[in-house]
Amino acid sequence: MRLIERIGSYISIAGLIVGILFFALSLTPSLIPRPAVVQGLLSGCVFAVGYAVGAVLFWFWTYLQLHPANLAVRRWLRWGLLAIAGVIALICLYRYTGWQNTVRAEMQLEPMEDSHVFLVIMLALIPALLLVSIGTLLTRGTQRVAALLRTRMPPRAATLAGIVIVGIVTGLLVNGVLVRGLLDFADETFLRIDAIVALTGNPAPTDPLRSGSQASLVPWTSIGRDGRVYIETQPTAENIEAVTGRPALTPLRTYVGLRSAETLAQRADLALAEMLRVGAFDRSTLVIIMPVGTGWIDPPSIDALEYLLDGDVASVAIQYSYLTSPLSLLVEPDEGKSTAQALFDIVYNYWRALPADQRPRLFLNGLSLGANSSQASTMFLDVLAAPFDGALWVGPPFTSTVWRWSTANRADQSPEWRPVFGDSSSVRFANRGADLAEPGGDWGPMRIAFLQYPSDPIVFFDYDTIFRAPAWMEGERGEGVSPEFHWYPIVTFLQLAMDMALSNTSPIGYGHVYSAADYADAWYALVEPEGWRAEKLTALKAALAQNTGRAE
Repeated sequence: MRLIERIGSYISIAGLIVGILFFALSLTPSLIPRPAVVQGLLSGCVFAVGYAVGAVLFWFWTYLQLHPANLAVRRWLRWGLLAIAGVIALICLYRYTGWQNTVRAEMQLEPMEDSHVFLVIMLALIPALLLVSIGTLLTRGTQRVAALLRTRMPPRAATLAGIVIVGIVTGLLVNGVLVRGLLDFADETFLRIDAIVALTGNPAPTDPLRSGSQASLVPWTSIGRDGRVYIETQPTAENIEAVTGRPALTPLRTYVGLRSAETLAQRADLALAEMLRVGAFDRSTLVIIMPVGTGWIDPPSIDALEYLLDGDVASVAIQYSYLTSPLSLLVEPDEGKSTAQALFDIVYNYWRALPADQRPRLFLNGLSLGANSSQASTMFLDVLAAPFDGALWVGPPFTSTVWRWSTANRADQSPEWRPVFGDSSSVRFANRGADLAEPGGDWGPMRIAFLQYPSDPIVFFDYDTIFRAPAWMEGERGEGVSPEFHWYPIVTFLQLAMDMALSNTSPIGYGHVYSAADYADAWYALVEPEGWRAEKLTALKAALAQNTGRAE
């Protein structure tokens, strides 16, 4: 008893109890499989959050003077709750391997044989001790500030003022100094990497119809590393003919880098000029692609369409950042949307001015942050007079405007992980590319398709999961989602946040890693190309999977 009282003078026993419970719940499965190292770091952070929650709740409980008056009762209550929390943690540690294997089984992965429980515990101690120590220092600082203020104001007002003062100072230091400094460092680092690639990468293409060639208006040295990959991996007519057995054209790909022109307006003008130079508007189908943060475009997302249409495709994209998508959202949250709007406006206005019978079909495309930005390209009411033909948005982040509205207004009986919108003539959702053909009926003049895996945390994360179970966890689960995944306040939110960081580590066809076959099926449903038999489409999907490394 004395030991627990001595410990209680340094740490919050209530915080310890809730922290242990949070630690235990963090071992339950979520959307993405977690190896022991990741599990340990996550569990340590979750423990620290639980510790803070418990400490705050106990402070509030004491502040209201609701605790038992009998000291002995208080002591036994602490011991009892601590023991119960410890037992729950041991049970969850024992079940950790089985829980993770339910996720792995859903994703057709080999089961995890060794749980590495000891490693999980050891690694959890690092963030737990660090974060709890920081929290304790802030608490001590708040108490000291409050003590100084009590000479000039009532005790409770002094306590509140101390909390506010320390909170503001801490927020300014963390956000204004630490976070901003790290983000600026990351921005500068990625910029330098991009510049180095420009000087040391592969030589410019010799094909005059490729961006960056000697005939191009876009200097090769101004195209970022991911933009170069997009240009260099473009299939030729011979590549397409070898797979399809039919005559083909070499697709046209236009790419403008962030350093290709000084301003966004100039980059958009340059993109249109380059498209006109190569004859992009003479192709049967035109695609406006929004890349992810670094300028990367998922290879099968455009390869699939180019093969399906025998190369009679032109596409255009503009880089808007050097940073990965999460960092890009933090450093320059509006750049992607602004770029999407500028590129769409200039391409759409030229396209609309063409005679109606001479316009190519116009589609929008984007993955992840690219899908989010692409959805902000235009207001649908602005294009009703001359609607573009459609869009394929893949793995749209949970913040995506069109996706959120369409999901919120789905048919009552359809699950959130695969909504049905209206009569499915204008908007369709698919968990696999082939799902787009299932609703039946005819498409309308504009075809909007969302391809989303039920196990993709980029799509299904939501801030509301802190205090409310998401609708996609109700009833039947989608493909790839463990039946053992349950919602717990705060803990599930933190698990899903970690899942987002791990979303690209899942096997192909799950999480945020979209397969070549699903891209091919999705584009097939959207453009309905002629002359494709089922066996030929299967062969194409196999070839795309091999070429892009996206075999399931």
